[in-house]
Amino acid sequence: MQTLSLSRTLISAAVASVFALAAVNASADLSSRYVDNDGDMIADVPSDESQWVDPDTLVFAYTPVEDPAVYADVWSDFLDHLSEATGKEVQFFPVQSNAAQQEALRAGRLHVAGFNTGGVPVAVNCGGFRPFAMMAAEDGSFGYEMEIITYPESGIEAVEDLQGRQLAFTSETSNSGFRAPSALLRSEYGMEAGEDFETAFSGSHDNSILGVVNEDYDAAAIANSVGKRMISRGVVNEGDYDIIYTSQTFPTTAYGLANNLNPELAEKIQDAFFSYDWEGTALESEFANSGEAQFIPITYQENWAVIRTIADANGVTYDCD
Repeated sequence: MQTLSLSRTLISAAVASVFALAAVNASADLSSRYVDNDGDMIADVPSDESQWVDPDTLVFAYTPVEDPAVYADVWSDFLDHLSEATGKEVQFFPVQSNAAQQEALRAGRLHVAGFNTGGVPVAVNCGGFRPFAMMAAEDGSFGYEMEIITYPESGIEAVEDLQGRQLAFTSETSNSGFRAPSALLRSEYGMEAGEDFETAFSGSHDNSILGVVNEDYDAAAIANSVGKRMISRGVVNEGDYDIIYTSQTFPTTAYGLANNLNPELAEKIQDAFFSYDWEGTALESEFANSGEAQFIPITYQENWAVIRTIADANGVTYDCD
């Protein structure tokens, strides 16, 4: 019943948010470096062609949720496909943190990327990120759930039992690793971090999961898609942790590009995502573990409405300048 209550609350808030946004400047959160004349809530491509970039080497980074070395191999075939589609060299950039990925985008060192769910609004507003794709199952369904997990015999059997214990978050920009559980605990249980429970920041979902399994943390808020992939790879086993809460479904990693890429190059990049054949690839093998099998088109304005609502509930602002 608690999950259903949160779901209804967030959905209602998301609907209200959409109507509210229609009444104000849709680009209100964007850095002053960008404009949004078409009202789609993301930075426009610069109208001045002299501001377009057309690099010899495209730099791609995947959200640092797990071991970057593992994902360099997972993405290698796709990046070969991207290179062929664009005629460019493509380099995998193994970022170690969400902050490093955001900074690389803002500094112009990152051209194509997958940002974690909660990091997408930061990348959009502060870095000119233009998301256009997301992974989905064969039937077009997509998303993941936030889970609060604990180790067996921890004495934590329900959310209320977190009182006086330690809950690990991942990073402050993470949706499932910080913002969603913060909003949940505050609105549904009246619990505030630092007052009702202690906190720690692990840096990534895999660190949080391993921290719980090794009993370094009493509990952690994670994206269950990461947990499923770690179990499938044998990094952890079924039963190594218990789940005490599961949220509604959220959109997953968004793939997109810097707003100042030459539009012809940008179109080739987007086409490469939607023309990629997953069959028999390392990408298929890895992401099948979380039920994903293709890239589908998305929009920030529609697909991230609930995420923006959660951010609003947590008082998040984007002071990028």
